[in-house]
Amino acid sequence: MLKNFRTIFAALVVIAMASSCALTLPVNATSNAVGNKVGTARATGYLGVLFFDADASIRTAAKNGGITKISTVDIKQTNVLGLINTFETIVTGE
Repeated sequence: MLKNFRTIFAALVVIAMASSCALTLPVNATSNAVGNKVGTARATGYLGVLFFDADASIRTAAKNGGITKISTVDIKQTNVLGLINTFETIVTGE
């Protein structure tokens, strides 16, 4: 019985890993020179609607990277089986 459970659990882990996807999209670009600083902010949600103390704002990403002049903004979305969604804002600049 335990051997069957382990096999089923391992198969589910492999399926979950294969079923996750990530997509990064550009959101905005400015005329400011592309700097060497990068800041990120992340929000993780469950079941597509439950987000607890999440802040993936551009302002927070810039603050986390010490950026005062934003060059580019990208959003990365990761989804695992539709159960766990992560949104990450990536800001570059000076």
